[in-house]
Amino acid sequence: MVKNNLIVKSNYIVEASYKLSVGEQRVIYVLTSMINKDDADFKLYKFTAKEFANIIGTKSKNIYSQVSQYVEALRDRDLTIIKEKSILKTKWLSSAEYFVDEGYVELEFSPKLKPYLLLLKERFTKLSLEQMVRFNSQYSGRIYELLKQYQNIGLRIFKIEDLKVLLGIEIGEYKLYGDFKRKILLKAQKEINHNSELFIDFEEIKKGRKVESIRFIIKTNLKAISEVCATEEGKCTNEEEKCHAELVNRVKSIFKENITGKEVKFILNTAKDDINIIKEKYDIVSQMKKVDSVVATMIDAIRKDYQAPKGKEKIGSFNDYEQRDYDFDDLERKLLGWDKEEMNKETGEEFQQLAMK
Repeated sequence: MVKNNLIVKSNYIVEASYKLSVGEQRVIYVLTSMINKDDADFKLYKFTAKEFANIIGTKSKNIYSQVSQYVEALRDRDLTIIKEKSILKTKWLSSAEYFVDEGYVELEFSPKLKPYLLLLKERFTKLSLEQMVRFNSQYSGRIYELLKQYQNIGLRIFKIEDLKVLLGIEIGEYKLYGDFKRKILLKAQKEINHNSELFIDFEEIKKGRKVESIRFIIKTNLKAISEVCATEEGKCTNEEEKCHAELVNRVKSIFKENITGKEVKFILNTAKDDINIIKEKYDIVSQMKKVDSVVATMIDAIRKDYQAPKGKEKIGSFNDYEQRDYDFDDLERKLLGWDKEEMNKETGEEFQQLAMK
């Protein structure tokens, strides 16, 4: 039975090379969300066709048949995980059992995926199941994942050919950059900006007249966060409110504005329940001009660690704050846990060639 809305996966899987259809991706999203954070081993995870239909928001009458088709295709799908000292090629599923009369399927992940989905302590990315099933393009979800883990950095650069490998695009597909841009990049950008808390843009890096790389700029979608807060407020139960009653009240006392319990929880979650951080960022945000949503701006301030400009009593506008100077390469390695184990250039090139085979 599907209970969780959280998907947690190792960055090794986020960075893996594979290609799945939209339906196949959704099965994996649902399956991954069923893993308990304390699970030391994979279980037989089952869900009904009705549950799957409710999650993806379809009223199709032949949903069980569709799920069966997705699962059958998944059993043959490969994924390639590139590690520091090896390359793993494996399947997603080790077994699939269909209970036709009851209308559900029982699935099990490949044992080889245990280190990348169970008891994760570092190098992982958290995703929302509700969020992931909104994407209608098979590439939008993948690009979202690849950018989500860099959200705190705000920037990620891919060589075109490397991005194609990660997306499972075969050699010869989308040979013309114009097709790749129109059918994949622009479509993914539109879906991500419309359906997620990320707002992305991209710039083309050229070598001569040829587009060689893409620089993604990753920001917080303030409008989307505000809408989620407003929508989710009504779903908050009394039991949930009591769990954080003291923290919620303390946060509310900081704000001059009236904010809801659900909005407080978004802020607390972003600040990892650190009241001092919330106070510090509210002091900055409360001085800003032209703030459309104090809650959305607070979340952005915490995530990006806004700093008050030195020598200024008032902050002029939303972007008028002191930004940190980042060494993006160094920050990227530290964020992803790669600062301790660096892959040498020659080995990396060999891995890349093997991954494309």
